[in-house]
Amino acid sequence: MKCPFCSSENTRVIDSRPADDNNSIRRRRICDDCSKRFTTYEKVETIPLIVIKKDNNREQYDRSKIEAGVLRACHKRPISADKITKLVDDVETEIFSREEKEIPSSEIGEIVMKHLKDLEAVAYVRFASVYREFKDVNTFMNELKKILDKN
Repeated sequence: MKCPFCSSENTRVIDSRPADDNNSIRRRRICDDCSKRFTTYEKVETIPLIVIKKDNNREQYDRSKIEAGVLRACHKRPISADKITKLVDDVETEIFSREEKEIPSSEIGEIVMKHLKDLEAVAYVRFASVYREFKDVNTFMNELKKILDKN
């Protein structure tokens, strides 16, 4: 690591500790040439995930889009913010555990619906009605029957 003060490459670590909820490591360093101290952060490099949209356009994964969809589905439902955050975390963990560089938005939608189905039936149907683009009442009723048959 190069010293930010004198540009010497002769530096060493004098202290290391976890930072940012164990997502990175904070290191205190000292330059052996100028004796100045500085801090660096080490973080795992993540591969950007690309989402393949319905029209085959590609865009970078954006957690806030999943959060927005789930929040709309859970609007005025008795679901705590912590449960919503946990659901989005679980969806994100499942997506990234596949270790793929690209994922179709349809797969993300199915993962979200699977988790919503376990959380709350009304939120699930709301999300499904937008995601699956229900065209009429019959399509909506068929989805409701599926839920009722499983209970």
